[in-house]
Amino acid sequence: MDERRFRSQTTVMLVPQAVPPIGEALRYMQMSGIFYCPSELSEPWGLELPPMANCVWFHALVSGTCTVEVSGEIHEIRAGDLVLIPHGSGHRAWGAEKTDTPSVFDLPHDYVNEQYATLRHGGDGGLTTVICGGVSFEHPGARHLIDSLPAVIHVEATRSTRADWLQSTLALLAEETRHGHPGGEAVVSRLCDIVVIQAIRSWIDQDPAARTGWLGALHDDQVGSAIARIHADPARDWTVATLADEVAMSRSAFAARFTDLVGESAMRYVTRWRMYRAIELLRDGQTTVGSVAAAVGYDSEAAFSRAFKRVIGSSPGASRRSVQPV
Repeated sequence: MDERRFRSQTTVMLVPQAVPPIGEALRYMQMSGIFYCPSELSEPWGLELPPMANCVWFHALVSGTCTVEVSGEIHEIRAGDLVLIPHGSGHRAWGAEKTDTPSVFDLPHDYVNEQYATLRHGGDGGLTTVICGGVSFEHPGARHLIDSLPAVIHVEATRSTRADWLQSTLALLAEETRHGHPGGEAVVSRLCDIVVIQAIRSWIDQDPAARTGWLGALHDDQVGSAIARIHADPARDWTVATLADEVAMSRSAFAARFTDLVGESAMRYVTRWRMYRAIELLRDGQTTVGSVAAAVGYDSEAAFSRAFKRVIGSSPGASRRSVQPV
């Protein structure tokens, strides 16, 4: 697999108009840079995936045996399980017995297109089938959620509260990869999108860590409601007082609670979210910087440009020309 092939221009909005709190966490998970790789691995087999910044790796085991090692942590994967590696960490995988693990980028692939290829690798033994891939997320707001995720999410088919969806989706993936129906790569890519989002939802449902930080703030009745209002209307003339009034709290109590849960002040959060919305508008390419400034609540293009550079680290014009996924 050529590492350069991994990046693409495709963007998929997966969760439109979701409802807080989990919906707010997933609303901005716009996938891009997608690569999908159904893999047929014969014993003995092993492979290594190098670190890749801004990448979420995933491996869905359809059949056979697989062990995944991430930063020295071993995960025994059974058929029907799903492993998500949210921070692009380098990792190794092997079958029934530990063996050499060449880089996956050095192994030959059968390409259908730049986003989809099949890998066949290993010896003459038993077959393991894995659906592998990686995605990145374009919207800067996705960073809140990605940063909240652990190094590895292992969704076990026998223990997941979403076992039915996982098994059904993996069954469909297996059917598509086994028979090679026309348009199968499109079906597989869409199913993998669902698998990644559902794995994150499963973690949010079950792990106590999902009740801390920004995700924890989304679960808070008052602060979560305030965040939802900011996201829905970032251009509004928000102040700490108006936000506090919206959620029926005193100004001082709201300010302290917001900072405690989110890790930054309410007004800093408002400014940053306005810049995230501005990036979306700048990507359009048909919108002037002045109209973007007005759309996110700034009367002055100069004031908007200063705020944008302070938060994003580049000018609006530079960000329009080169917007990196997160």
